[in-house]
Amino acid sequence: MAGSDPEQFIEALRSWAEAFMRQSMHGAIQYAKQNHMSMSQLGAMLHISRMGACAVADISEDLGVTSAAVSQLVDRLVDQGLVSRDEDPADRRAKRIELTARGTKVLQQAMEARQAWFRALASSLTAAERAAAAATLRSLTERTLNMEGTDP
Repeated sequence: MAGSDPEQFIEALRSWAEAFMRQSMHGAIQYAKQNHMSMSQLGAMLHISRMGACAVADISEDLGVTSAAVSQLVDRLVDQGLVSRDEDPADRRAKRIELTARGTKVLQQAMEARQAWFRALASSLTAAERAAAAATLRSLTERTLNMEGTDP
């Protein structure tokens, strides 16, 4: 059967992952540029959105940059009204960073820009192709989630 070779599957998956990342990141990069933001700022906002109120050190660890760099990044986000920085009620020496309502809206718009190409792709496929691709993607997602935490 054509394509049943694991190496052919791996190559097809690699090609898809590359195309997916290129397309989705293009939308996010364009959105960031148009809104005078850096990808690091969007990354920090994504972390805050996922984790809720957090400290600079949490964002620093997630992004893999120094706390000093994250502090400067957070300063810019505060100045833009995208995040707030308040005392941690459990430790008044610590600061908690949270998305503002405006930050939540901007992040939602960035994600919509990142995913806008989904509709164009979907409309370029026939109904049968969409159904087959959806079934395959659901299967791949399920298998991938079941593999989490296991060594390849």
